Amino acid sequence: MRRADWYFDFVSPYAYFASLRLQELGEAIDIHYQPVLLAELLTRCGQKGPAEIPAKRLWTYRSCTWWAADRGIPFRFPAAHPFSPLPFLRLAIAAKGEARAVRTIFDALWTTGADPADPTVLTALARSVGVEPAVLSEPGVKEALRAQTEQAANRGVFGVPTLIVDGQLFWGADAIDFIKAYLADPTLIVTDEMKRLGTLPVGATRKSG
Repeated sequence: MRRADWYFDFVSPYAYFASLRLQELGEAIDIHYQPVLLAELLTRCGQKGPAEIPAKRLWTYRSCTWWAADRGIPFRFPAAHPFSPLPFLRLAIAAKGEARAVRTIFDALWTTGADPADPTVLTALARSVGVEPAVLSEPGVKEALRAQTEQAANRGVFGVPTLIVDGQLFWGADAIDFIKAYLADPTLIVTDEMKRLGTLPVGATRKSG
């Protein structure tokens, strides 16, 4: 069975949407859930998140809300966004990245409208997945999250959700169909045109500052 690493951050609604479709990939791959801090990945790439650009923030929120309603997906933005995902990422680490725990956390944050900053939300979630809240403050848990984020950056992960299989990176909630096509036929990324994309020259660059 082929291993696949799925990098995600609970702060991303797109990661939530993608999490609902991972089962479509079937049993051909063994998915390992890898919590990472999106903010750190964005910093390393010199990028702003969608919520850091006012017009893009509103568009993103409206688009996600419409997209979910159009597809009958349970969805509601939390009481505040962006929120600090750190405690929830550490919870996923403490829960050993188990799929059930990850889904439970996503559901609590993206279907209830709850306030992620409310400590009772975190406490209830931790206990629902069999983790004592005090564990989230342990140095080993914090270090594991830092290490996974570092690993993701070193593998070229620039955003979430990202799935890496066979060393190939697939980014975005809308990448699931591309992944399914790749799993069915890995040669689709080594066509002449796909190879050309890897050496395509840069025609112009944007001035910084």
